[in-house]
Amino acid sequence: MNANTRRKPRTLAGFMLLEVLVALLVFSLGVLGLVGLQANAIKQSGQAKYRADAALLADELIGTMWVGNRTPAALLAAYGANPSPAYTAWLAKVNTILPGAASYAPIVTVTQVNPVGAGPGTVVLTPTSRISITMRWKAPGEPAGDPAHSLVILTQIR
Repeated sequence: MNANTRRKPRTLAGFMLLEVLVALLVFSLGVLGLVGLQANAIKQSGQAKYRADAALLADELIGTMWVGNRTPAALLAAYGANPSPAYTAWLAKVNTILPGAASYAPIVTVTQVNPVGAGPGTVVLTPTSRISITMRWKAPGEPAGDPAHSLVILTQIR
């Protein structure tokens, strides 16, 4: 064998090792990307749970309103400045289920909606109540400077 054939394998020596290292680098970057996606999916899943809990709690309060006296004056009295025992119990439940709800109390607004003026030959309608419930919470581990998450539920009770 001549000297030229011996050198070729030496010049290619290590090339396969370099290919394996590049392949490992690409694979590692792919795995890191998947780990990041998984972490984001877990965070979003937690946020979806809090939104679902807030919606269920607001619906529970609306159900309580429907069962009781539904006149606008009664709703204003029970859920306004002097809350009813049912509202106080609901608020305690909100504070235990939604994180940070004690710092961001729910806002319940009751607005009387008067019917359109009744003319001759029309049916006289009674006033209804427009209810707005704003649920707010802050997930554990979120920065203090970030605003609280919120969910607004609107309904009308006759």
